[in-house]
Amino acid sequence: MKIATLLKTKLGWKLFLSHLVVVLVGSAVLAAVAYVHAPRALTHHMAEMEAMMGQLSGMGTDLRESFLSAIGEVLVVGGLAAGGAAIVVSSFVAWRIIGPVRSLTVASRRIAGGDYSHRVEITRNDEVGELGASFNHMAIALDETEKRRSELLGNVTHELRTPLTTIRSMMEGLIDGVLPADTETFLDVQREASRLQRLTSELSELSRAEAGKIPLEARRTDPKELIRSAVNRLRPQFQDKGVALTVEFPEQPPPWIEVDEERILQVLLNLIGNALQYTEPDGKVHVRCDRDGNAVRFSIVDDGIGIPPEELHRVFERFYRVDKSRARSRGGSGIGLTIAAHLVKAHGGTISAESEGVGKGSVFSIVLPAESQM
Repeated sequence: MKIATLLKTKLGWKLFLSHLVVVLVGSAVLAAVAYVHAPRALTHHMAEMEAMMGQLSGMGTDLRESFLSAIGEVLVVGGLAAGGAAIVVSSFVAWRIIGPVRSLTVASRRIAGGDYSHRVEITRNDEVGELGASFNHMAIALDETEKRRSELLGNVTHELRTPLTTIRSMMEGLIDGVLPADTETFLDVQREASRLQRLTSELSELSRAEAGKIPLEARRTDPKELIRSAVNRLRPQFQDKGVALTVEFPEQPPPWIEVDEERILQVLLNLIGNALQYTEPDGKVHVRCDRDGNAVRFSIVDDGIGIPPEELHRVFERFYRVDKSRARSRGGSGIGLTIAAHLVKAHGGTISAESEGVGKGSVFSIVLPAESQM
């Protein structure tokens, strides 16, 4: 009963038994062939010898029996030797296979326990080695996901704590009579509450965007009209800040696209609005739209604060801010670009950021498939 349990639950015992069965089956086949074929072969050769050397019938019988006995003895000794070799070789092979598998088992248990930093050692280039490499890649992905999750929770907590603390302080000031119960104080409370509402709304939309659950109502759209609409909405803000906003269209009109107008307009407003936020007064923001092969490219170019080259890959991460020292005054939550990236991806397009460095401005580009490519 114990042996049956080991065979059911232990891969090493299965490998050992499989090798041993192969040896036993091979030995049995060899013995059967030898006992069946040996007498016929011996009779045939004895007949040839009798024809050449004369009558050897009396000696032939003894010789045949001795030969068959010798074959039996050789097969027994060979079978025992083969069995012993099978035990040694199968034990070695089983150890070579089971060792890495056990390491994977230990590593998986540690990762299941929350230790995402654990890795298995890769010492071979076969399928077992590939399995170990795949396991390490999975562990790295889980480790990065856990870090992003912890960072997200920390960022959300920080973003919520600031307006909540402000509101609490104001209300305590009103209760204690430190702050006057006038319109300005209540407007400050309202601004912080609106900030909380905006943040929770963006988090909800980000969650749906990452899950691919934002519904899109695609229709045939002129990309120039999208830019005009976005620019017209934001032009008063540019005028108030003293930042020049220019628009450029090519001589040959770009092809139409099939998109959800509101969602792509949301992306453009976010990118142009960011360019305004990070561009100083008397600066310039240039928006253009042109054909890019079988696609349409939207470009927003500014001469603002720029982005460090080593941080370009983080621009579309959640809660990332280029200007961390002035993030609060600029009012950004650090989620808008992440949502924009998911919306562009949902339309089958790409979004990218370029910058030569701090103080040298930046370029944000959106590439969407032309109508004939949708």
